[in-house]
Amino acid sequence: MISKVLCFGEPLLRISPAGSDESEKHPFLLYFGGAEANTATALAAWNIPVKYCTRIPDNFMSRHVVSYLEYKGIFTSSVVYGGDRIGVYYLDRGADLKSSVVYDRDRSAFSELKRGMIDWDKVLRDVSWFNFTAISPALNENVADVCLEALEAASARKIKISVDLNYRARLWKYGKQPVDVMPKLVEHCDLVMGNIWSANSLLGTSIDENIHDKGGREAYLEHAKATSIEIMEKFPKCKTVANTFRFDSDKDNLLYYTSLYTDGQQYNSAEFRASGVVDRSGSGDCFMGGLIYGHYLRNKPQDIVNYATAAAFGKLQEQGDATGQDVLTVSRGIQSDGE
Repeated sequence: MISKVLCFGEPLLRISPAGSDESEKHPFLLYFGGAEANTATALAAWNIPVKYCTRIPDNFMSRHVVSYLEYKGIFTSSVVYGGDRIGVYYLDRGADLKSSVVYDRDRSAFSELKRGMIDWDKVLRDVSWFNFTAISPALNENVADVCLEALEAASARKIKISVDLNYRARLWKYGKQPVDVMPKLVEHCDLVMGNIWSANSLLGTSIDENIHDKGGREAYLEHAKATSIEIMEKFPKCKTVANTFRFDSDKDNLLYYTSLYTDGQQYNSAEFRASGVVDRSGSGDCFMGGLIYGHYLRNKPQDIVNYATAAAFGKLQEQGDATGQDVLTVSRGIQSDGE
């Protein structure tokens, strides 16, 4: 039996304004997304066996979603059916999810998940890696509890676990602070990805409030190292921490680099720069896909961070939520070092 990566999370439909050349006939465009589905799409494109676990309603739209996932090469046997609707979000063209997003996810099929609805014994039987994000436990207490149920089941099977510390302030509205929920989930994780600010918001790690005044790559990377060590000390199961840095000096110019800390050593990527960005959505999901890809193939840490960073940077030039880059395209991006 081939071991698979399992991505668990909520699928979303994204609605964004069309470009000026399309707006007269079609003022809005629809994309399929969701952080975990985006990561699964990247892994499938890179020939990593991956399946997707979620809950969606049993209707014609969901059947189109499943057909799309299967077309991308993602196994869908772990999709659970129930509920009435798929979640939606609205994002301005080219905008960042942290600033210009409107969510319409209340009463979605996934958000109504409860313990016992998913047969984790069945779902995890051919899985060697489990991936989720901090977006799911941000929805409500029941979904957070389902995440814990999944992690407990995966940990019992000694499955590797990764988490993306996506901090979505607009979702944490059910009376729980992230630092009251996320630590007990991260206790199960082998790999933690995020940045120094999301780790502070979700895990309560230390943050230098004056880091922007210090500026410069060296200061940020030193902070990333300190945050990585603090996470590992708080969560002994964690053996690898990745941090991303993306700076937009204005809407058209972007600087991107990352770091990976493991076995007492930090590995840093090259700096990638872009003049003009097509779509900021899904870049971090692509980075997570790159991390899992490298670990699945047992690549060296520097090779892992190089690949993941080039993939994430390449995603910034693609329209939509998920990447369509193949391994060769990403490898070319590594060689160019973002030039």
